[in-house]
Amino acid sequence: MLDKILRMIITLLLALAGGALLHLASPALTLFISTEILKMDMGFFKLTLASMLCILVGALLGGFIGFILSSFLIQQLKRFNVWVETQFNKMPIHDVIAGACGLAIGLIIANLLSYSFAKIPVVGDYIPVVFSIVLGYLGIHITIKKRKDIAGLFDGIPKTLKEAVRARDKDKDKVAKQAAPAENKHYKLLDTSVIIDGRIADICETGFLEGTLLIPVFVLEELQHIADSADALKRVRGRRGLDILQKIRTESNKLKVEITNVDFDDVNEVDSKLVRLGQQVGGKIITNDFNLNKVAQLRGVEVLNINELSNAVKTVVIPGESMQVTVVKDGKEPGQGVAYLDDGTMIVVENGRRHINNTIDVEVTSALQTAAGRMIFAKPRA
Repeated sequence: MLDKILRMIITLLLALAGGALLHLASPALTLFISTEILKMDMGFFKLTLASMLCILVGALLGGFIGFILSSFLIQQLKRFNVWVETQFNKMPIHDVIAGACGLAIGLIIANLLSYSFAKIPVVGDYIPVVFSIVLGYLGIHITIKKRKDIAGLFDGIPKTLKEAVRARDKDKDKVAKQAAPAENKHYKLLDTSVIIDGRIADICETGFLEGTLLIPVFVLEELQHIADSADALKRVRGRRGLDILQKIRTESNKLKVEITNVDFDDVNEVDSKLVRLGQQVGGKIITNDFNLNKVAQLRGVEVLNINELSNAVKTVVIPGESMQVTVVKDGKEPGQGVAYLDDGTMIVVENGRRHINNTIDVEVTSALQTAAGRMIFAKPRA
C-alpha cells in the first residue's frame, strides 16, 4: 500500500515538473510556429493555447517518466531510509538530541542573516540556501562536539535552586527562632545502624530517653538506598529500618520525633555528616556502631551506645552462684561446652562437651565484660 502511494506521489511530482518545464518553453514554440491560434488567450491564468499545450504535453511526459522511474526511486528511498536509521542507531540518543537542537539553532541564525543579504542583486536569492546549509551543518557539528560543555552549563541550575530553597528555609528558621522563646530540646540523633537494630523503638517506649529524637534526611536517604539494594539481605535490613522509624513516629508518645532537612554537601560519609550535625545542634548520637562511637567522642560529641546499655542491664552473676542451663554446642577449647541465658549472654561450661543437648546445673566461676557483651565461665556442679 505504501509503495502505491509513493508511486502516485512521484508520478504526480514529475508530471508537475514536466508541465512547468515545458511551460517555460512555450514562447520558443510560438517563435517557430507563428500561428495566431497558438497565441490565442484561453481566458484563465493568462495562458495561451501554446502554453496549455506545453503544460499538457509536459505533464504527460513527466507523469510517464515518473511512473517508469518510480520503482527505482522507491528502492533508492528505502535504501536511504535504512542508511539513516542505521546511522541513528549507532549514535547515542543524547548526540541525536544535541544534533537536532544544533540544527534548529543553525537554521534560525541562517534565516536571520539571510534577510539582510536577500536584496543583493543576482546572488541574493541563493544566499539563504548557502547560509542554511553551512550554518545547519555547523550547528549539528558544534553541539555534538561540545555536548558535555553545553550540558555542564545547566548542571549548576539544580544546585542553585537547592541553595535558594535552603536559604529560604534558613530565613524561616531564623524568624521562627526570633519569634519563639529559646528552648533546649536535648536532641538525640539516630544513625542507620541503630535504626535497623530495632531496639531503639522499645527503649523509646520505656521513657528513659528525654528530649527530641532527631532523624536527619541523609539517614533516611541511606535507609532508602539500602532498601532498594539488589542484595536481598540488605533490602530486608533497609525495609526493617524504615518500618522501625514508622513505628517510632506513630506509636511513641513519650518522645517527640523530628526530621531535619539539614545536609552537608561537602561531606560524603553519612557518619561524618551525623557527627557534624551533632556538633551543630548540640545533640547526642544514639548508635551501636563502635567506630562511630570513637570518632564522635574524639570530636566532642556525646554518644549513647545501646550495646553498653544492654550490657549494663543484664543480670549480674557472682562467682559461686548456681544456675541451670542447657549446653547447645562445643566451645573453642577442648572439652568446653557453650550455653546461653535468655538475654543472650554466653556461658562457657568447663568439661561441658559431654553434656551437649542436656540441661545441667552449673556453678559460676568468673564473669568477663567485653565490648561485645558479658561472658560467664562456669563448671558443672558435682
